Amino acid sequence: MQGRKTYQEKLFTSFHLSERVPQDNFYRRLKNLLDLQWIYKKTMQYYGKEGQESIDPVVFFKLILIGYFENLGSDRRIINTVSMRLDMLYFIGYDIEEALPWHSTLSRTRQLYGEEIFKQLFRQVLKQCIDKKMVSGHCQVLDSGLIKANASMESLVEKEVLEAGDAYVINLKQEDQCNNSTGRIVKMDEPTSTDNSKVLKEVVEEKNTQADSLKQKEENKQTANCKGNSKGTLNETYRSRTDPDARVSTKPGKPTQLNYLAQVSVDTRNHVITNIEAHHADKGDSECLKQALTNTINNLEPEGLLVKEVLADSGYSNGEALRYLENNNIVGYIPNPGGYKPEREGFIYDTQNDQYICSQGTQLPLKRIHSAGPDSYKKEYRSSSKDCINCLLRGQCLGKATTFKKITETTDKSLYDRMNARMQSGKARAMMKRRQSTVEPVIGTLLNYTGMRRVNTRGIKQANKCMLMAATVYNLKKLLKRGIGKATAAIKEMEKLQQSALKTLFAGVGQLQYCNRKSI
Repeated sequence: MQGRKTYQEKLFTSFHLSERVPQDNFYRRLKNLLDLQWIYKKTMQYYGKEGQESIDPVVFFKLILIGYFENLGSDRRIINTVSMRLDMLYFIGYDIEEALPWHSTLSRTRQLYGEEIFKQLFRQVLKQCIDKKMVSGHCQVLDSGLIKANASMESLVEKEVLEAGDAYVINLKQEDQCNNSTGRIVKMDEPTSTDNSKVLKEVVEEKNTQADSLKQKEENKQTANCKGNSKGTLNETYRSRTDPDARVSTKPGKPTQLNYLAQVSVDTRNHVITNIEAHHADKGDSECLKQALTNTINNLEPEGLLVKEVLADSGYSNGEALRYLENNNIVGYIPNPGGYKPEREGFIYDTQNDQYICSQGTQLPLKRIHSAGPDSYKKEYRSSSKDCINCLLRGQCLGKATTFKKITETTDKSLYDRMNARMQSGKARAMMKRRQSTVEPVIGTLLNYTGMRRVNTRGIKQANKCMLMAATVYNLKKLLKRGIGKATAAIKEMEKLQQSALKTLFAGVGQLQYCNRKSI
């Protein structure tokens, strides 16, 4: 007989989430693993003693974690997904009849809390990984990834226009305060001051020249040197109206867009993230190494772990970065940039006199040391035009443009030379392979599976909070997976013991039966 199910809602029902969620459920195990009671004390400063109650801070952080666990790109999707999942409701401590917080509450609460609370949550999970012996701290791998900002290229405006608009708003607020204090009423069409009128005129003119600005922006886009994380014309002259902290950048094969730069440090033992932070996307990796590595050390030192080795690609190599590593007794495995030359063909360096000598015996003494950027200097070695005028190799060496030979070297050449010698070793080649298999899969996971392809906030501080939460989720997955691995190993060991006991038992029974048959 064919069965047919009819559904009719009951007026009263007996239902317990704790009975419906299986013991091995992901969010049930996560609830047992994660202790967030300390958050109440840390967030007390953000609330008063009167008024309507806010969202529970622990519930807020659990909802945000769910968003990154499920790769959900918006707060609205988080609420919609949790409302349909029993295990998620059990994780956040809500019953099926309770109304969930409004999605905009998550956005407002995220902006309310400071970065330090998000950092402390990340460090708490990192400490759990360290306690489980998942982190050694000895060798760290650094790499970066571009994270799309919550702004489009159409939001770019010239800096002068943006600053004029900000100044106009500030002046309006000052005038409003002044008028309120004197009791004078100002009409909307009444000019408040000459300065304000001038600023207002500039803002109006910006509207009239918007088409020209967009055209100029496209021309600059074609000529700007925006490859990788290098600075370009767009970032020098334009800012986004919606997110002024975002920067124009791109990578080969990727579209040019407004991004943030995520700097990630990963431990080589079990690929646990030991630090993550947001930087402006127009900064080079070498400019970020000092800060990123310092924060990594600060995360590990309280747990008694010391960083001894660092692996990174050639983008992290510059004089300041190499000096930082040597000053902190950290061995770096970082390939030198393409412009580095260990030797000058046809020239010998005289260390004692700090000069170069060409193959014809001409000396190139040090002439001057000049600045080549922030905390970067270059040495300039030049020959005399009298020494080169009758040289047989003049055409090959100098060409037609100059009458003397000039060689420019960085003052940090000795650092590059030592790094170059280290990178020729077999250990360095093994380290570079290890780097690729360690940090690149981690960044790929963050981008594709933990909601980090695009931040849904605005401002670099808010972007940093998003990155910290994504890294926290990644480490929590590592913790839970390790727990499953240990439990599975214990179960397999128990099964082996049971099988061994059964074999012994069956062997004993067989021996007894044989003895009985022989006696009969």
